[in-house]
Amino acid sequence: MTELAGSPWFLSLAGLVAGFVMGFAARRQHFCTMSALERHWYAADSGGLRTWVLAAAVALVLTQALVAAGYADVSASFYLAPSFAPTGAIVGGLAFGFGMALVGTCGFGALVRLGGGSLRSLVVLVVLGLSALAAQRGIVAQGRVLVVDDLALDLSFAGDQSLGAIVSALAGADLRWPIFLAAAAVMFWWVFRDGGFRRQGARIAVGGVIGAAIAFGWFATTLAYRNSFDPVQIEAGSFVVPVGDAILQFVAFTGVLPDYGVGLVLGVVAGAAVCAWRRRDVRWEACDDARELGRHIAGGFLMGTGGVFAMGCTIGQGVTAVSVLAVSAPIVMVSIAVGARMGLAYLIEGSPLAIFRSYPGRPAE
Repeated sequence: MTELAGSPWFLSLAGLVAGFVMGFAARRQHFCTMSALERHWYAADSGGLRTWVLAAAVALVLTQALVAAGYADVSASFYLAPSFAPTGAIVGGLAFGFGMALVGTCGFGALVRLGGGSLRSLVVLVVLGLSALAAQRGIVAQGRVLVVDDLALDLSFAGDQSLGAIVSALAGADLRWPIFLAAAAVMFWWVFRDGGFRRQGARIAVGGVIGAAIAFGWFATTLAYRNSFDPVQIEAGSFVVPVGDAILQFVAFTGVLPDYGVGLVLGVVAGAAVCAWRRRDVRWEACDDARELGRHIAGGFLMGTGGVFAMGCTIGQGVTAVSVLAVSAPIVMVSIAVGARMGLAYLIEGSPLAIFRSYPGRPAE
């Protein structure tokens, strides 16, 4: 295994395998955060939302088990950096959520849809990827530094920004494991308290598979970090900047092999494509008119920019960051949910401010 991890192709192949599994599973059971939120709000169906929370809970348990066994080292992850920017988490989350509503899915969902033949998703992903690169290292990055980086909070007193580390530092005792166990217990309790969901074996399996794939990412990148002579980024799964990196690899190959994130992106498309082909569910889809195209372009821009500001997406912050109990995760995910609700209010009720006048299931007064 050590010799394999030292191969220059190890990261990209490991990401490809993990992405393939995630893409196949997501396509098989229509795993989509936007759809889960929409059905929860408008149809009183929490099944999709529970599947997503289950994925986060499984990722949390498996990741912490790998860390305890010494098979994963998440301390170098950017999700645990001692600098936390609440402005980026909130502003970026709102932008990402609003863009997600305009598109109808997130970056991960767009990759899954692309595997089934959606050309609309291809447009979204190109815009998302280029926007992410611009926000990370281009002209938009200049504004990001002012709005996000310069306003970040210094949490170095705790060592990192994990919830366990912060609570431990404030309490003067090591409470990281009690915090982890309590968080996992609450998540599993909420997921399985619904009797109807407990009977949905396929959804439970998908949540477990996606959570396990995220934990595998920590294991694979840690293994490569310990055995490679080249710099390796410790990561597990995100679908914002890696989409931009995949575009760069396609249009301007410089001799540097794809990393784990790029392999993950390609793997999701491949896995979804195989699933769609096996189920005879491949359908070429394009935008019906210029208005729909414009909405998808705007949504892709907001997701790419917002995802960089918030340092993650519905998978990056909603599952990967949760697996290390980063304090950013709940703040970003609440912001994404609020942004998505505002986006739906804009599309359905004509104004994003309608969220403050009514909520799904009750007509506005």
